Amino acid sequence: MRLVPTLLQDPRKAGQPTLVLYDVQDDKRRTRVMNACKDYGLARWQYSAYQGKLTGTARRELETRLERALGDSAGLIAILQLEQWQVDDATIIFQEAANGD
Repeated sequence: MRLVPTLLQDPRKAGQPTLVLYDVQDDKRRTRVMNACKDYGLARWQYSAYQGKLTGTARRELETRLERALGDSAGLIAILQLEQWQVDDATIIFQEAANGD
């Protein structure tokens, strides 16, 4: 049982913008991927994507943990390190669902 998450990276440390995208079929392994992202302070961006800033060390640790989480199950995990200008220059189109949708 996970009561209080322990962040594995100090959120005050500078890091590179990072985007983690995944498509993991096995529910148990997908949960491990989600928990790993949360443990490193990444925020859910959409159902199968997390984003935040990671130091180089934290990113390498997360990569290892995600590789173990996927194991030999079918799936894909992409870890994209971005430059800040790419985040600043991104176009994001978002609209809340209307009530009843």
